[in-house]
Amino acid sequence: MKKIASVVMMSALLGLSSSVLAGDVGAGKAKAASCAGCHGAAGVSNNPLWPNLAGQQVGYMVKQMKAFRDGTRNDPMMSPMAKPLSDADIDNLAAYYNSL
Repeated sequence: MKKIASVVMMSALLGLSSSVLAGDVGAGKAKAASCAGCHGAAGVSNNPLWPNLAGQQVGYMVKQMKAFRDGTRNDPMMSPMAKPLSDADIDNLAAYYNSL
């Protein structure tokens, strides 16, 4: 019985943490205006040089955007675009693109 209670408590805590960390889709959509030139208005690029972002996994997108911002991943176009983004901006963009 004690083990079941522990599992239930852990599940509740994990659910809470994921909702706290979730980005704001509406704020992400507003922030994505500057991304549309390369990645498309709906997150689908018309150019094979730039990846589609629509439906991208949140964790992957957050990791990559932070890497561009922090300089651990470099690209002449993406790095300057990501540099001014806050953690909240990145979470919001990831939530928005994941929702498409």
